[in-house]
Amino acid sequence: MTDLRGMERLLSGVTRVDVLTAGGFDVGTRWRETRRMFGKEATEEMWVTACEPPERYVVEAESHGTRYVSEWRLLADGPTATTVRMTFTGVASGGVTGLLAKVLGGVGARAVSKAVARDLDDVAVAVEGRSR
Repeated sequence: MTDLRGMERLLSGVTRVDVLTAGGFDVGTRWRETRRMFGKEATEEMWVTACEPPERYVVEAESHGTRYVSEWRLLADGPTATTVRMTFTGVASGGVTGLLAKVLGGVGARAVSKAVARDLDDVAVAVEGRSR
């Protein structure tokens, strides 16, 4: 899940990843991620703000007046199982852009919810070795 160079193969919604920093996945790691959203490609720059392997990491991004925070937690569920829990929040900033983000948030929220669900399913498929 932290292999940025392999993300295009793991997550079906991701079409391209450009890693912007050297070294491994850790606080400060930055990349541009391109996804297909609303029928067109959208690229966002993301960065790691917390990294506590192997239990947790946090990724943030800013786009169109909104700051996004994604937290991934991996919880041991016995000796051979792990529960993956992901939370995603978006906080609109002030001003005209922030107001527009709040007004249009419902449409975007549904699309993001679907993308997150697909990402989690893609991770489960890869880890469990099952087919779609």
